[in-house]
Amino acid sequence: MVFMAEKAEIGIIGGSGIYDASFFKNSKEITMHTPYGAPSDSITIGEYNGKRIAFIPRHGRGHKIPPHMVNYKANIFALKELGVKKIIGISAVGSLNLKLKPGELIVPDQFIDMTKKRDYTFYNGPKVAHISMADPFCKYMNNIIINEAKELGIKIHNGGTYLCIEGPRFSTRAESKVFANVFKA
Repeated sequence: MVFMAEKAEIGIIGGSGIYDASFFKNSKEITMHTPYGAPSDSITIGEYNGKRIAFIPRHGRGHKIPPHMVNYKANIFALKELGVKKIIGISAVGSLNLKLKPGELIVPDQFIDMTKKRDYTFYNGPKVAHISMADPFCKYMNNIIINEAKELGIKIHNGGTYLCIEGPRFSTRAESKVFANVFKA
């Protein structure tokens, strides 16, 4: 059971290099257990600009969990239990687009999932159900991120295709060519 003081409306999942929420005010760390096991780390709940936010480092503090071992379902379930309705996922990634320079931010509007061993759904029946992934990212949240970045003078790209492979390995040269030229990722 989660007490009201431990609720949050926004979740942040920090990727490589983003392991703490030191910018929060009135923060508290909580340890959660889910039907899917333990999340990647304890969750920090705090306030930022008047909003209650929950933060979890995807790979655990100190980057101890490789991508193929992250318990994604436990992370998402824990955030949902805290009342989170919107999640901002931060990832440090490379680019196959030579027009994009290191350090530039991209707010993707599409993704291609090339993972092979991950459990893709929370739904296991009893009926057959399908969900549209035509527009997988929240336009409302994307617009907020883009507008805030512009106000802060941060170079940001609106739209792009995020391609996820089954880490921890990177793609081969042949795969990279296909991802760049065919998928435009």
